[in-house]
Amino acid sequence: MIILKNAALDVLVKSSRIIEKDKYIKPIFMTEEYIAKSKDVFPIEFLDMQENYAVIYGKDVLKKCLLSVFRNDYPNFEIVLVDNNSTDGSFEMAKSDFSKPSFIKNQENLGYAAGCNVGIRFALERMADYVLLLNNDVEVEKDFLTRLVKVAESDEQVGILSPIIFNGFTQKIWFSEGKISWLRMKSVQKQIIRTTDFYQSTFITGCSMLVKAEVFKKAGLLDEDYFLYWEDVDFSLRSKKAGFKNIVVTSSWVYHFEQSQKNIENKTYWLVISGLIFFKKNTPVILKPYIQACSLVRKIKNLLDTYLKRNRLAGTVQKAYKDFSNAKF
Repeated sequence: MIILKNAALDVLVKSSRIIEKDKYIKPIFMTEEYIAKSKDVFPIEFLDMQENYAVIYGKDVLKKCLLSVFRNDYPNFEIVLVDNNSTDGSFEMAKSDFSKPSFIKNQENLGYAAGCNVGIRFALERMADYVLLLNNDVEVEKDFLTRLVKVAESDEQVGILSPIIFNGFTQKIWFSEGKISWLRMKSVQKQIIRTTDFYQSTFITGCSMLVKAEVFKKAGLLDEDYFLYWEDVDFSLRSKKAGFKNIVVTSSWVYHFEQSQKNIENKTYWLVISGLIFFKKNTPVILKPYIQACSLVRKIKNLLDTYLKRNRLAGTVQKAYKDFSNAKF
């Protein structure tokens, strides 16, 4: 996470410091009271993930990310590193090798939204003008931030901005625009760059998201009902409802060395649950009957897939449906 200030001359932190997290609210389905009431909801193998998605993915990707960010040419920024109680030594490595970031250590894995909110609150308390949410498996071009801020400053209605995001392994486009397919109950990441300098997008991915502080004040923080995935789509919609534009800047480039595919079961589980949460919260009234029918058809298909063993992830999907129903969103 990066804090940007336009007024201050120097906002880089001079020494490392650790802030223990102990007062932030967890998602509704993550409370001790709820888990105690239903042992079958959100089993520990899905909660205690090796990959702590709020920020830390591993020593190598984290170090490369920080090195690339420190090489960026924007003059006024401060890095905040939020750790979701990782155990792989990433946090300790960062503290040892980098003195300028602020370090925030959560006492448990809060999930992506709640983990990011810890850092966002910290940034807003420091009077940030902008907050950049950046996954730690991302490396950036030297001028990516300068180009984002230039567009942001050109229009007060611009609220959230994204660079063009490339797949770091293949160099192909990973994200150039986000759309919501309501009829298919999917979010769609386009991989075609438009010829204009910048353009609007239905949503901006949380992989690399520059947000004006004013957006948080009017639209709120990330919704902590989402443990992982879809929180960025939800936040983008709330930003638009608050009167802001979501913008993709074609001259700003970053590279995503995606790590989440290493645990496809976890990814599938949370994609299903968070998708169900999103469509329950955000579906237009006129489409609600369709979405309910579509969800029912998908559940029936999943039962068949599980029974006939046609898909190795069918059991994971079935568990997600069951846990979502038990959570009573």
